[in-house]
Amino acid sequence: MGEIEFTEKQEALVKESWEILRQDIPKYSLHFFSQILEIAPAAKNLFSFLRDSDEVPHNNPKLKAHAVKVFKMTCETAIQLREKGKVVVANTTLQYLGSVHLKSGVIDPHFEVVKEALLRTLKEGLGEKYNEEVEGAWSQAYDHLALAIKTEMKQEDS
Repeated sequence: MGEIEFTEKQEALVKESWEILRQDIPKYSLHFFSQILEIAPAAKNLFSFLRDSDEVPHNNPKLKAHAVKVFKMTCETAIQLREKGKVVVANTTLQYLGSVHLKSGVIDPHFEVVKEALLRTLKEGLGEKYNEEVEGAWSQAYDHLALAIKTEMKQEDS
């Protein structure tokens, strides 16, 4: 895998949009998980904090933490792609993410669901500031992060 071309502008777009969403974590984490369930209702069984509930719980610390982690790690990935041309996640973190996702029964298509929910949440949060460039930057960063986690899951599984 060669160096990835991720521009300064793309990095800036990701950072700026994450700053906007960070202003209201409870609102956007709720929106994020509502979108996940709207796209793939069966996905609720993959999350301990959704499994026993008929709706997306408000003010659930685990839900908020998970949503923040997805956005934050994608944002960090954007910075790494820009600086190093590749995803740099500590091996321990990657192993942990790999095994947790594997144990939860996550499979490849689920990553696409989360990506779609992530983009919909950005669109909701950014309003007029949301455009193809923003979507492209987040998509690219997310895809590389997801690939790193999926690769780790395959190693765990073999």
